[in-house]
Amino acid sequence: MRGFWGLRNAFWAMRLRVRSFLLEKADISLDEYTGAVKRLSPSVEQAQTPTKSQKFSRISNALRTQDIPKPQQNFRDIPTNAESGPFKPLLESKPHAVIPMNKALELFKDQNDVQHHPHPYQKEIEQYEYPSFVYTQAEPIPYHPYESTTAIFVDTEEKVDEMLQELKKAKEIAIDLEHHDSRSYIGIVSLMQISTRDKDWIVDTLQPWRRKLNKLNDVFADPKILKVLHGAFMDITWLQRDLGLYVVGLFDTHFASRALGYSGGSLAFLLKKFVNFDAQKQYQTADWRIRPLPQEMFEYARSDTHFLLYIYDNMRNELIQKSDFTVPDHEKDKIHDVLTRSRDTALQRYEHPVYDAAQGLGAGGWYKMLSRTPALLDKQQFAVFRAVHQWRDEVAREQDDSTHYVMANHNIFSLAKGMPTEKAALFAMLQPTSQTVRLRADELVSVITKAKEQGENGPDMISTLKEIEAHLLGVPLNETPSHFAALKQSQPQQTIPASVPSAPTAPVLSRTDSSEPSGVRAKVSQFWGGLFGGKSQNHQSRPYSSNISLSVPLPPLTAEVFASSAPLTAPPTPQASATPTSATPSESLATPKDRIFTLKERGRKRNSDAISTGNDSLATNADEIDITADESLEAKREAKRQRKEQKKAEKEAAAQHAAEVDLEEEEFDYAAAPSVLDANKVDPRDRKKNKKEPKTKAFNPFVKALDTMKGMPRQQKERAGKSMTFRK
Repeated sequence: MRGFWGLRNAFWAMRLRVRSFLLEKADISLDEYTGAVKRLSPSVEQAQTPTKSQKFSRISNALRTQDIPKPQQNFRDIPTNAESGPFKPLLESKPHAVIPMNKALELFKDQNDVQHHPHPYQKEIEQYEYPSFVYTQAEPIPYHPYESTTAIFVDTEEKVDEMLQELKKAKEIAIDLEHHDSRSYIGIVSLMQISTRDKDWIVDTLQPWRRKLNKLNDVFADPKILKVLHGAFMDITWLQRDLGLYVVGLFDTHFASRALGYSGGSLAFLLKKFVNFDAQKQYQTADWRIRPLPQEMFEYARSDTHFLLYIYDNMRNELIQKSDFTVPDHEKDKIHDVLTRSRDTALQRYEHPVYDAAQGLGAGGWYKMLSRTPALLDKQQFAVFRAVHQWRDEVAREQDDSTHYVMANHNIFSLAKGMPTEKAALFAMLQPTSQTVRLRADELVSVITKAKEQGENGPDMISTLKEIEAHLLGVPLNETPSHFAALKQSQPQQTIPASVPSAPTAPVLSRTDSSEPSGVRAKVSQFWGGLFGGKSQNHQSRPYSSNISLSVPLPPLTAEVFASSAPLTAPPTPQASATPTSATPSESLATPKDRIFTLKERGRKRNSDAISTGNDSLATNADEIDITADESLEAKREAKRQRKEQKKAEKEAAAQHAAEVDLEEEEFDYAAAPSVLDANKVDPRDRKKNKKEPKTKAFNPFVKALDTMKGMPRQQKERAGKSMTFRK
């Protein structure tokens, strides 16, 4: 039976899709026939070339439809992601050494008593002096035409040796990397681009022998060769981690753009500024593991270094022009500032990412993510948050995937707040759900359940964060100046003048509920400080007075209020006037019952000059108040009411007649209707050539759609008319 119903449902689904396709095809055909859509001929359609964005979409769709095997599984040194000790440099030899390699790799301890291997080229970088041509202004060397040249793809060890011999002859080289960090825990360098003044190379760094590329230190560590990179902060650590390469003599064009005050600091900005070249930066986030490399991605990778030396020439000249070398201590030496920052970048060291489950410190720890998020978790939620975060890291290391590929950060917060103990609830909270979570859902549910039970008597979130921050700052816990601890700030006492009488005091309103955990609410704003009245512990709050008058003083409601246009003023205090002479409101507003008066004249401006400001009598103005009895007013009102009733009766009769006509409408005669085949097929462009032919409208199949009843018209705005009068 299940097979029968399955075939039946599939049949109906296919039938609906076919019908939808036919209706859509018919609609498109009608649009093309009426000229609403211009369709190109097949030859023109085939001759159209896809745009760059269409090419990128095609490449991205092709990458999404296939599961690329992880190239790191074919490396001779497969990463295990379980290293916990200090990172040892991958050097097999140390060319251009000032200190021998055995001494340069001796372990040392940092301030936290943790052992590390030093930077093998630290001494060489610190003592490095840039060549004189870096400080010399010269005409920029033009680059070779991009369209008539190409790059050499280096995917064998023999090609690496050939490239190395060419690089040793250069004075400056440009370097860039393409990195992939989604299907790898620590990331992986996928491509390396190198350019000289004459040639470009693209090195495949996913080959099993990629560790052999450390022979490029003959060039990378050569102090006679300047290495130009853009935004080399991450490239320096990636070269150390994957290839064992170290850069001596770095010039970072990103720091140069900042020193020169450019509005942009990206490589795409510099390419547009100096070369007028539009870099297709959509390929920056592409999957660079794909092999063979598509031509579009190959050209994009080449453009990152092909123009970089020419850009360096222009920026070097501009730095020299805007520098003042006569000022001591390099205060106005812009090029010295760029070289200093570049040197500091080259001194970075890579270390293994060690997970700290207790305090959550480190690049991939939970402390940074939790401290930057305004979320207050209870003990159970805090325990679940840390357990899920640790589970994600362990799974990512095991599968050699990034932590974000396993689970996004916001999903960890969702699970911590919801604490699901069943798979259905787990999947409902994680949308979208990664493949790893779907396959290991039972394991994740058990982790959440166990952490929820242990969290009942576990540590508190606020106190834990305070302890971690105190440890980072090296201060006692009660003196931690953070947003998790209440700062002790004092506020000066407010002095009250002696002339002001003191109000009767009332009992001070204080909070006696102690259910709120300590440290959740700070006594003083950490952003505003004591600007809004931060109080010290010894400062007593001013008591609330029970004798506070919330009334606003108002003048007597007399006739002058309605007649005068002058602003209202507060009456004198009882001390100033002991015998008030103003009349009561009831006496001042007493008017005969039969008087007719006008409240407002609509559509006419007030004449302020005609308003009387008498003190004892009500002002009389022709525009504001009319106390004359108009006998014809009642007759006008009655005539207006009769006209309204007559118009209403006419509208009702017209509506009834229209309804009767609709009921008696004849059926549509399809035989007498105009045919589509007899419609005008003449192209309007042909009629322009022969103006003698009569102009006829083309067939429009949607013209009858407008033959419908019209809705209610838009309500009209009020117009200026007669004044509104009332009888009191």
